[in-house]
Amino acid sequence: MTEYGRGSGSEPWHPEDPLYGDQGWGGQQAAAGQTPHGGQPQQQYPQQPQQPQQPQQYGNQQDPYQQQYNQQQQQQQQQQYNQQQQQQYNQQQQQQYNQQQYNGGWDTGQHPAMPYGAGPADTYGGRQPGYGSQQEADYYATPEAYPPPQPPGRRQAEPQPAPTDWDAEAQQEETHPFFTGDDGRDDDSEYDDDPSESRRGGGRERRGKTKKKSRNGCACLVVALVLAGGLGGVGYFGYQFWQGQFGAAEDYAGAGSGQTQVEIPKGAGLLEIGNILKTAGVVKSSGAFVAAADGKSIEAGVYLLAKGMSGKNAVDLMLDPKSRNNLIVTPGKRNSWVYEQIDTRLGIKAGTTKSVALAKAKTLGLPEWADDNKDIKDPLEGFLYPATYPVAKGMKPEAVLQKMVAQATQEFGKKDLKAEAARLGLKTPLQVITVASLVQAEGKYKHDFDKVSRVVYNRLKPNNAETVGRLEFDSTVNYIKSESKLDTGAVNDLRKIKDPYNTYDIKGLPPGPIGNPGLDAFGSALSPTPGPWYYFVSITEDKTLFAVTNAEHERNRKKYEQQQEKNSQ
Repeated sequence: MTEYGRGSGSEPWHPEDPLYGDQGWGGQQAAAGQTPHGGQPQQQYPQQPQQPQQPQQYGNQQDPYQQQYNQQQQQQQQQQYNQQQQQQYNQQQQQQYNQQQYNGGWDTGQHPAMPYGAGPADTYGGRQPGYGSQQEADYYATPEAYPPPQPPGRRQAEPQPAPTDWDAEAQQEETHPFFTGDDGRDDDSEYDDDPSESRRGGGRERRGKTKKKSRNGCACLVVALVLAGGLGGVGYFGYQFWQGQFGAAEDYAGAGSGQTQVEIPKGAGLLEIGNILKTAGVVKSSGAFVAAADGKSIEAGVYLLAKGMSGKNAVDLMLDPKSRNNLIVTPGKRNSWVYEQIDTRLGIKAGTTKSVALAKAKTLGLPEWADDNKDIKDPLEGFLYPATYPVAKGMKPEAVLQKMVAQATQEFGKKDLKAEAARLGLKTPLQVITVASLVQAEGKYKHDFDKVSRVVYNRLKPNNAETVGRLEFDSTVNYIKSESKLDTGAVNDLRKIKDPYNTYDIKGLPPGPIGNPGLDAFGSALSPTPGPWYYFVSITEDKTLFAVTNAEHERNRKKYEQQQEKNSQ
């Protein structure tokens, strides 16, 4: 028997049955030599519709509807074929249609077109086999026969076997495509090696489950590796962060060896200094230096250090003035002294720096109001600002001088010197720097600067009857002679010195500064203390005597001489 249902006889129950034999076009016609009923040959019909013919006899039994049925079948199939060609169905629809035609339109449950010219309930043109007459055989009357086939709309699914433990386990498996590997594609070609197992429905599903389990395991392994790698990376960076924040910084041991020169710029903090030392190979890490410094202040300048030092040894050596390879210009130092120091530190011929300064003064960054008098001895005097400067072999003299002039220009530029000069009764901004240099040289001590500044301005007044407009400062004579003496000689002898810087001879200020004033003297030159004083003399470092008249000043001078005698004993 076939799965369509038939009797126990040797022939199918209907010519439409797929096992009926070669049915001709579309599997609908019986081939020549086959017997649809009773073993009699079936009469062949042409492909095109023809006029109805007389019913044929089949042995002792005549089928009055066979001729009409075959004719309607041929007409209906021809109409469907023409309609398909007109609508230009795609290849997939044509294949589905041909499959339906082969299976008779019943086994797939789909009927896009009714192949026999009747509705779903009218499968055989209004006649059912075995019900037309008593002469027709009823193939479903035997006990062994399958029940008659039902239309697609009335079919019911076959009962499924009870679920097994293996099926329950399969239902609990992960169904996400990432784990199952099911991307919606048909895997029949991969698993269905045996068509018979595909028809039975068991072989492909079980092999498919095995494949998915394999994919599931690979996916879980990949996820586990990714998570493990992520946790490892987080742990590594976390450890590095902890080491940087709380762990001890890497450090050398000992005082190191060799010698290297390191320049620390102005305003550099401990962390920046530590990085500079690390780059130079002095310390192993900036953290070791910062921890050893413990907030101590490191001055800018050039340091001679060893390589491979511990952080503590580096800090201790940088705090020692002996390690500094810097040129420290103290307030009041003249340019002649600065030039000599630069020559010595650079290891160049004596006088080289002075020659560069005089030859390239206009290219070293002086303010526009500087060097405004033809009698100025040195245009850079007063502009080599007192500070600490890195000066080491390999540097050029003009580079060192540029740094000093730039520092002076920056500090002096914080004030509007043109306006300040007018307020103080001076002619040019350069005269403000000149007054500051005189205060620096004559006052000697910071606590006297404001009163000394007042003495300068009082002597510059036109109605000055005490000195008749002369300053009469020994510091100017010392500048001329490049000396630093307290006793420069008798006044009458000093007035004989003909030089524009000799304040015993000229009235008013010298052409330019006589030294490099510091910030304190510069501030006192801008803000002198009010007072009537014209004279002063320093008895000791802590005591300076000021006087209004020359007679008072002579009494103060005697006190000065007595103090000098005590100091000499």
